[in-house]
Amino acid sequence: MGKFSWEGTTKSGQSMKGDMEAPNQGAVEAQLRRQGISPGKIKERGKGLDIEIKMFAPKVTTKDIVIFTRQFATMIDAGLPLVQCLDILSKQQDNATFKKILTQVKEDVESGSTFADALKKHPNAFDTLYVNLVAAGEIGGILDTILNRLAAYIEKAMKLKKQVKSAMTYPMTIVGIAVLVIAVILVFVIPQFQSMFESFGSQLPLPTRIVIWISDAIQKYIFLIIGGSYAILWILKRIYKTPKGCLFFDALFLKLPVMGVLVRKVAVAKFTRTLGTMISSGVPILDGLDIVAKTAGNKIVENAIYKVAQSISEGKTIAEPLEQSGVFPPMVCQMIAIGEQSGSIDTMLNKIADFYDDEVDDAVGNLTAMMEPLLMVFLGTAVGGLVIAMYLPIFAMGDAIG
Repeated sequence: MGKFSWEGTTKSGQSMKGDMEAPNQGAVEAQLRRQGISPGKIKERGKGLDIEIKMFAPKVTTKDIVIFTRQFATMIDAGLPLVQCLDILSKQQDNATFKKILTQVKEDVESGSTFADALKKHPNAFDTLYVNLVAAGEIGGILDTILNRLAAYIEKAMKLKKQVKSAMTYPMTIVGIAVLVIAVILVFVIPQFQSMFESFGSQLPLPTRIVIWISDAIQKYIFLIIGGSYAILWILKRIYKTPKGCLFFDALFLKLPVMGVLVRKVAVAKFTRTLGTMISSGVPILDGLDIVAKTAGNKIVENAIYKVAQSISEGKTIAEPLEQSGVFPPMVCQMIAIGEQSGSIDTMLNKIADFYDDEVDDAVGNLTAMMEPLLMVFLGTAVGGLVIAMYLPIFAMGDAIG
């Protein structure tokens, strides 16, 4: 038994607080609800000074969530009680962090909490979308069906994320290696040539002088350059966190020549997949749009989705504000309009998502194909230019001797 301090609100709106002994936090919540008190902040006494080192704790991965969801759906479909399913899955879990979370969820459910409310306490593992779909499944009595849909959705979202990462990893790796090679040449190789050139006694060619000047500057101001780079990145991050800065950069990302096309297609695929899954699972469309907007990842797309929610609340359609936003292609808006008219909006959204998953594949392939020659040109120009600049005085000296 532990001691908990709690804060809550009565049905009349009066704030209350107090202490209670209970086996866990879920039991405190259940007891407060029985007393007609809506639970607020609950904290176990004596835990305030506990320092938990989370740096080395394993993170809950998307793969962990997918496997858990699939197994949980199978067990629920087989007729096993909810608490027993959670007990079995927590005991066979290899990830220590996820094992602890599932144990806490099981204890909360045993104490009278709903499954969705128990999951809601662990936002790092179960996001808002997951919790809302589980809540819809509990209310509708179709938890196993919802969990299977969730697992399929997470798998496809994970695949989409991997595609985008793969598109960015290759060029970033090449550029990183190129910068490292150039830095090594400028810091260690160029000074050796410089000491040799000083004995020539004649003026060096302009490209050679420029390279030597860059090498000297890097050696003298290396810490200032590194610090300045970090300062610029920090300032950009701070600007991005402001409403206007976030809006500016997100709009810029959508307008980039090739990357912008990929960002737009990913946004369309994510929006249609998420909203389609939520509508087909019985989540109210306005609630679904609110969740989709918060997880959009782009302020321009988020604003467009909020305009859709406002349009629906005024009795209008989904397609019209989407088309006005300029973010979603005309074909998507027309297909959504057809889905609204035929009453099969969830089916149409999932079809659009399937189509745009393939479009993202093509966009990633096009980006990779375009980046390869550009990277080769960049590497050849940078490294080759350095080498030529260093050998120009030697060629000049050879011509003079000849």
